[in-house]
Amino acid sequence: MQSSNQPAVILLEDGTVFRGLACGKIGTTTGEIAFNTGMTGYQEIFTDPSYFGQIVVMATSHIGNYGVEANEVESDGCKIKGLVVKKFSKIKSRYRESDTLQHFLERDNVVGIMDVDTRALVKHIRDNGAQNAILSSETTDLETLKQQLAQTPSMKGMELASKVSTKESYLVGDEKALIKIALLDFGVKQNIIRSLVNRGCSVRVFPYDTDYKEILDYQPDGIMLSNGPGDPEPLTEVIKNIGQLVETGIPIFGICLGHQILALSQGLSTEKMHNGHRGINHPVKNLITGKSEITSQNHGFVVRKEDALNHPNITITHEHLNDGTLAGIKLNNKKAFSVQYHPEASPGPHDSDYLFDEFIENSKQL
Repeated sequence: MQSSNQPAVILLEDGTVFRGLACGKIGTTTGEIAFNTGMTGYQEIFTDPSYFGQIVVMATSHIGNYGVEANEVESDGCKIKGLVVKKFSKIKSRYRESDTLQHFLERDNVVGIMDVDTRALVKHIRDNGAQNAILSSETTDLETLKQQLAQTPSMKGMELASKVSTKESYLVGDEKALIKIALLDFGVKQNIIRSLVNRGCSVRVFPYDTDYKEILDYQPDGIMLSNGPGDPEPLTEVIKNIGQLVETGIPIFGICLGHQILALSQGLSTEKMHNGHRGINHPVKNLITGKSEITSQNHGFVVRKEDALNHPNITITHEHLNDGTLAGIKLNNKKAFSVQYHPEASPGPHDSDYLFDEFIENSKQL
């Protein structure tokens, strides 16, 4: 473990600089900088594949206090490119068997910086928008870092699902279960799979680019389109595949990136947001029931609301109450629906659990 007084620096694309001390692995990393406002669940956040390619700023002041546990992960390891925190605990305080966050980050090669004024940094990102950044505990020479940062591609137009998707299909749950779900893995969180298995489903997880004919050969009762990282628009062949699956009439449920891909398959478009939604307290209104729910969110792209409003076969079902952005749709002539947020949460509230129940009911009626 490195000395706690080793200097580190983070340089934003617009030239803004924040200095601090090293945590995690010693090194240099680049990616889009984003902030998460959640007050708990840092381990689940760091292992969420939707964060692949991003340096994450934690708005909560204290990170690492309760260490890490093997069962509190959403994938096979850390997916974030870098970590920025105010106070970083290199010791753990938990009665159950656990490890320190420092060891966890070192194991998964995540470069971090602590003792940063994260409140000022979050406000800067909020006001100036998402942008690339470089984080280093190897060098604090800004000219060297500027040159490296200039080579970092923009998240706009970047396809990342292929980087985090499974390479081979696999089964989770009882293969004799009455309901068979085919899940296309664009960067799936494990709690999506658990939420389906706990409702009595067997789930066959397929690589993101699996041809629709192979999905149909499995004869699923329902199709889940998972969350994932990056820009959805470059996934042109995947979008065509989903369009073919929609036409079969098999019930479909899309989450986050899966929601965007479903929308794109119906001719809607997506756009990059100013700084995205990332946290566990985002208010969403269900426009069908009139009820509101507190949701977990993590996305930097959104489906264009105007496109949905002008589409004759799509109904907007959910709306984000902070900014009015589109948060959910359904197809009027199919049992297909999707939401921009995370009903499986982990971390976050369980207000949106009912969406899994609706999907299961649709699948039972196939």
